[in-house]
Amino acid sequence: MPRTLKADELHLWGHVVATVRPLPGRLAPGVKAPAVEQAPAHLPIPSAVAAPSRPGPATPPDRIEPGRQRRIVRDTEALVARIDLHGMTHDQARAALESFLMRVWSEGYREALVITGKGALGDGVLRRFTPEWLAAPPLRAIVAGVSQAHRRHGGEGALYVALKRKAAN
Repeated sequence: MPRTLKADELHLWGHVVATVRPLPGRLAPGVKAPAVEQAPAHLPIPSAVAAPSRPGPATPPDRIEPGRQRRIVRDTEALVARIDLHGMTHDQARAALESFLMRVWSEGYREALVITGKGALGDGVLRRFTPEWLAAPPLRAIVAGVSQAHRRHGGEGALYVALKRKAAN
């Protein structure tokens, strides 16, 4: 039988629950943190416990429609625009990805290949965060869909990014 948590442990758990954000798709439905009892007067209550201010994760972009992905894989649609994010830090990679996609979209390209790599253990930071970056402003306005690349284009370490058509002015 598990032991009950002490007041200071409950306070600490409440702080963890209020400040930690689960990975996309990892939140189990119906899972709730244990109820937090009133902390003793000698323990200060951090502001993060009272009101979490972090917004939830952005909605992931749609998948590329199957016919379009098939044309990309078979090279009937030229996959000229590509960027390799290997060796970049989180912030460098996000800035490079945003500027690259905005530039190729303004040049009229309809798809791009984003190479993130798999990471040392198969769960790299860039690979994990790239779909979130594509779903966040300003990229969500130009991204039509995202799919994992075919093995010949990088497989699990790369993404096809379908771009929306530019509005005719």
